[in-house]
Amino acid sequence: MKIAIIGTGNVGGTLATKWAQKGHEINLGVRDIVKFKGMGLLSNPNTKAFSISDAVAKSDIILISTPATATIEVSKSLGDTSGKIIIDTMNIVMGRGPIGFKNTTDAILENTQTRDVVKCFNTTGANNMDNPNYNDQAIDMFVAGDSVAGKAAATQLAKDAGFAECYSIGGNDKFELMEQFAWFWINLAMFQGQGRNIGFKLLKK
Repeated sequence: MKIAIIGTGNVGGTLATKWAQKGHEINLGVRDIVKFKGMGLLSNPNTKAFSISDAVAKSDIILISTPATATIEVSKSLGDTSGKIIIDTMNIVMGRGPIGFKNTTDAILENTQTRDVVKCFNTTGANNMDNPNYNDQAIDMFVAGDSVAGKAAATQLAKDAGFAECYSIGGNDKFELMEQFAWFWINLAMFQGQGRNIGFKLLKK
């Protein structure tokens, strides 16, 4: 897959590394291609840096992993997203997010041309994306959105990152639930003192 990564911090950088190692073409979309956070990602030959709009133009899939407060600005900077898939990894934290929206994914839909927008990779920490394995099994990932193509792409990329499964929890109406699920993990990890080395797995009898 040809993937544009917008936001090269902990989550974006970790997923860029995992996917590049799997052979995906990674196009980092950055404001300054000479100096940006995560320049070490370019050590992988499958990874290159471009302006944000150029990275989007060269890619079929766009991963957005920036601060939630920048959602609208970043969405408008993508250029033409017609026919492309957008995967949103962001969460509104402590009320800080795109003004006028209850979740970041709705803000992306409102400010881009594509309807193929899903929410995924937002419900656990970057440490679990780097290594999703706990003892002898990997934890699971989750995705929400109406887009069939978007869900399929996110599911494959979750497995490529090492997650055991990627379960759909519903359509666009579940974007807010996904962010609440993220808060569940944050609450346990940070506020309840469980630490970041915790993860979720769906078990069946």
